[in-house]
Amino acid sequence: MNLLDRLLGHDAWTTWTLLSRSRDLTEEQLDQPHDLGWRTVRATLRHITENMETWTNLMTGVPPAAWPPAEGDSLDDLDRRLRAVAPRLAALARQIEAEGRLDDTWLDVLDRPPRPKTYGGAIAHVLTHSMHHRAQLIQMLRALGLPSVPEGDLLGWEMRGAPALPLPDPPSSQP
Repeated sequence: MNLLDRLLGHDAWTTWTLLSRSRDLTEEQLDQPHDLGWRTVRATLRHITENMETWTNLMTGVPPAAWPPAEGDSLDDLDRRLRAVAPRLAALARQIEAEGRLDDTWLDVLDRPPRPKTYGGAIAHVLTHSMHHRAQLIQMLRALGLPSVPEGDLLGWEMRGAPALPLPDPPSSQP
């Protein structure tokens, strides 16, 4: 497995695992304020997922006005969104790497004024941004007394057999 596949697999699976562990919390615990990051478990999970969606859309040239509205904030909604965006991000990153375009630029239309960014830098940003907020999420889950919260490190993921996110199979391109 190459480095990019390791990082993408770890990112998606670890985010999904923490979201799944959060299902053991009450609605009140999901929205209990903490003194870090996005302040609540639910808001942090939403932020991680929205960040993945936003950057994937930006890098694929989807104009913000064409982005579908975000679904609700339930854990089921966030799970569906994560399952949708993780394979899109991974496919895009793998395609860009295979084509040797990691140093090519695209225009970030959300910047004012719009600015060019490299694909490789943006992909690395998404992955490190998610890890930063997952560390905050891990702290929140532990503070709420949730047992067996994973550390979330890549080697721990790899020692578990580098499990893939439990996604449905993609639609067949064959008639």
